[in-house]
Amino acid sequence: MPKRRGAAADFKAERERLNANVMKNAGQVTKRLYSLDSQAYRDGAIPAKTKELLGLVASLVLRCDDCIKYHVIRCHEAGVTGKELDEALSVGAIVGGTITIPHLRRAWDLWGELEGGKE
Repeated sequence: MPKRRGAAADFKAERERLNANVMKNAGQVTKRLYSLDSQAYRDGAIPAKTKELLGLVASLVLRCDDCIKYHVIRCHEAGVTGKELDEALSVGAIVGGTITIPHLRRAWDLWGELEGGKE
């Protein structure tokens, strides 16, 4: 039986497939929205790493699992530490309230996978 790729790899592959479908059908407004989204997370006065943490906090407060997954993965790729992630998720939990707890669980589960099961 082949080894499962993992939630992060599955999510990235599905997101890429779905984005390709969107872009195949997208008009100017959607294409510009995607471009603005990409530009917003680039290094600027605020480093890209911090912007990913901001995106993660907003996603947690809004309780968007796809967005949380995306930003957890991007945070990992940007070199965010577990302690930085904890502080950012703590802010999101305080702002969003206890209703964010299930999303926190899934965020930490994905982070654990990305960290290779490290405690």
